[in-house]
Amino acid sequence: MKKAISAVISVLLLAGCLTGCGKKKIEPGDAEGFDEGETLVTMWVHTIEDTPEGEAYKQSVQSFNENFNGKYYADVEFIPRNDSGGGYSDKINASVMSGDLPDVITVDGPNVSAYAANNIIQPLAELTEEEKSRYLDSILEQGTVNGRLYALGAMESSVGLYYNKAILAEAGIEVPTMDDPWTWTEFSEILEKLKPIMSEKKGYPLDMTFPVGEASIYYYAPFVWSNGGQLISDNGLEADGYFNSGRITNTMEYFRSIVDNGYMSSAPIEKLFESGRAAFKFDGAWEVNTIYQNYPDIDLGVAPYVVSDNWNGGRYTPTGSWAYAATSNADNIEAATELVKWMSNEKSGLLLYELTKSLPSTYGAYDKIDVFTDDENYRHLYEQLRDYGHPRPKTPVYPQVSTSFQQALEGIALSGKDAQSELDKSTERINAKLERYARENEE
Repeated sequence: MKKAISAVISVLLLAGCLTGCGKKKIEPGDAEGFDEGETLVTMWVHTIEDTPEGEAYKQSVQSFNENFNGKYYADVEFIPRNDSGGGYSDKINASVMSGDLPDVITVDGPNVSAYAANNIIQPLAELTEEEKSRYLDSILEQGTVNGRLYALGAMESSVGLYYNKAILAEAGIEVPTMDDPWTWTEFSEILEKLKPIMSEKKGYPLDMTFPVGEASIYYYAPFVWSNGGQLISDNGLEADGYFNSGRITNTMEYFRSIVDNGYMSSAPIEKLFESGRAAFKFDGAWEVNTIYQNYPDIDLGVAPYVVSDNWNGGRYTPTGSWAYAATSNADNIEAATELVKWMSNEKSGLLLYELTKSLPSTYGAYDKIDVFTDDENYRHLYEQLRDYGHPRPKTPVYPQVSTSFQQALEGIALSGKDAQSELDKSTERINAKLERYARENEE
């Protein structure tokens, strides 16, 4: 068991051990509102209390305790991540080894599968169909592993293909509907048409970067999915024939064509789109508010994410954010599940949106926020998420898949390396992680 648990350290890239990692011992009377006869439910969250996000979590816990007074009492501990993503992850790691996890933790969406595979979290108590129907399909898909629901999202996220309306009007380009997006071929033709216009503006048709880290797979794996490819097998345990398939190779070569044809700069240019020197930009949902607040001269639009010429109409657009899950230490799974449901419900989603502008995880929250009806850009982001959202790959070795995707994309698109060769090398690295995972869990 110790060897199996140690696998999570390498699989999730969690380093080091912090002292004082034990579960906080609370007795009735120690905390205001915790009374004799109530079931204590402990929880850790990944931020400090003195932030808008932390305040939202605090208020949701308070409302949970008020609602379940006499039955359950939730106690939350705020554990911030540091600049490198550690801190919170370090404490999770240390507590996995010591057996001192709380009942509920927050988990970044792409890591749900890895946490489940390594028995850090357990399936939630059964939800009714009516309860599940409140959540976006992307939230349920993100939290489901091998047919069982492990996590419910605190929030959602998306990436937009933003465009400058004035520039597209100048070029005579009309934007398609969300259900009829531009194909790769059509988008390339549009970028070619924009080249002389953007050259006069000392810019490029597309403000596109291949960022280091998680943003790379988050932004650009949708190109793979729309092309009918997948980065890992359905069970998350096989990379050969998936990560290095012809569909992935074809996708990577399309990215290289964007660079080779001069549709984007091979080196990042700060504020290229915001300064009016790019017609398009891929960026997170936060870009809408950034433009509204800081660049009012930009007439912003949201176009549908482009798709492969082979797209079959399926889900393919970016999703994923922090979720709640019950740990393997939770003895009372019903109590832990009630807290998970409460922290991810419509009321909590509305509070998170009010304080942080994070996208909600429930349909009901979107229905109650006017901006998703009244503002066409926010409405398009929601419709994209609702109708086409696709979670990132589910595998115990997700960090290696994410890193390999970023490295392959950079090497092929920016450095001109052979696509098949680079993907084969990446597949070997992923397989090495998978083999180590299987070996350590067998032991």
